[in-house]
Amino acid sequence: MQQRLVTTPRLVEAADLARLELTVESVAGRAVPRSAYAEGGVFRIGAHCTNDLVIDDPEVAQFHCKLRDVNGMWRLEDMPSTSGTYLDGIRVRDADLPAQPCRLQIGGSTLLLRTLRDKEDAGDTAGTVSFGALRGRSHVMRRLCALLEQIAPTDATVLIEGESGTGKEVIANELVRRGPRKDGPLVIVDGGAITPSLVESELFGHVRGAFTGADQDRVGAFEAANGGTLFLDEIGELPLEIQPKLLRALESREIRRVGDTQPRKIDVRVIAATNRSLEAEVNQRRFREDLYFRLSVVSVAVPPLRARLDDIPDLVAAFVQASCDPNAQKMFSPEVLEELATHSWPGNVRELRNYVERATVLKTTARPKSAMQKAVTEPAAPVVDLDVPFRDAKEAAIEAFDQAYLTALNAWSGGNVSQAARRAGMDRIHLHRLLQRYGIRGATLRRVPKAQAA
Repeated sequence: MQQRLVTTPRLVEAADLARLELTVESVAGRAVPRSAYAEGGVFRIGAHCTNDLVIDDPEVAQFHCKLRDVNGMWRLEDMPSTSGTYLDGIRVRDADLPAQPCRLQIGGSTLLLRTLRDKEDAGDTAGTVSFGALRGRSHVMRRLCALLEQIAPTDATVLIEGESGTGKEVIANELVRRGPRKDGPLVIVDGGAITPSLVESELFGHVRGAFTGADQDRVGAFEAANGGTLFLDEIGELPLEIQPKLLRALESREIRRVGDTQPRKIDVRVIAATNRSLEAEVNQRRFREDLYFRLSVVSVAVPPLRARLDDIPDLVAAFVQASCDPNAQKMFSPEVLEELATHSWPGNVRELRNYVERATVLKTTARPKSAMQKAVTEPAAPVVDLDVPFRDAKEAAIEAFDQAYLTALNAWSGGNVSQAARRAGMDRIHLHRLLQRYGIRGATLRRVPKAQAA
């Protein structure tokens, strides 16, 4: 079988920092000696022809795994795949590559991975780069800002991927502000906050009498954004049955209101964002493959804060400056900044901003610690009552842990059950039932902007 190497239509920066050599030793059990190079950013491996490295192996998933450059160190991530991803014979979901050469096994194929020396002097990376409110000095942020500078003046469809709190909406707003449609409308639709039965009406609008409660015509988000930009936040939450209609709108550039037979032409730039891995969603058949490729004309991966700890001093300085307190900067000494770099920051830049604001108000730089960490890593010592039977005591302890964990999880997600379920690695319906059982009420989701009735 012949192994093919395909370059995806993504923009890349010319001066990448980390370089990885991938030598294909065998494909589906047959020797196919060939080398490829990953040169910074994200490098995807799988059977689909749009991967950066295409492996023609029936046991390899469409999007099997990816390699991500994190501050000069390569990280291997399974997406996930059915047959698994193995590093030197050990199955992994997420692992940093060792400094020495190692072997990657996917399906019936084997690759030898070897990290090469950086191409750029460290002295060239000393300065801080920025893209609007986005800033940093790390290798990954320098590449990201260079990529965004290339994207901004174009009209390309953009898919922004990253964890919650990394600044996806900040990037979308800045792309609009610097783009050719900056004077046009910007309409934001949050896919995670719309009732599934109303998604189609929210996107495409409806006519009077289309369904119960439709007492007048209503303009959808696509029409409201005509001549401007439509930002589809949390696109990974979009119901599967609506995805073909969204794909049709993106392909034909026309929509049809619910209950109407008249198509309407639209001129809209689409920017989408998600905190999910859409490649993994495609593998699990929860997201349409054709829609994924239509949205990811240009794909932007926003790194979590733990992958760019070198940026913390710049971010803290920016947040302190925004606080308008001239004395606040003195609180964040080099020792404090060094301590902040040891924190995992599960809430990413949003958590750091909240910490700085809290420290500025309370005049203390106590070590930040998220509610999730307190609940999981520092459980209170249990009180043992030997007069209570073991089974009853165990059940009470489990219930107390469940309630503490779920309370912290709900606080972290802001009441977003879907987001909380993904963080906890559990089924959404099961989590919803547990929240009801313990009487934990989710916070109100932020309101989705609605277009005015026609």
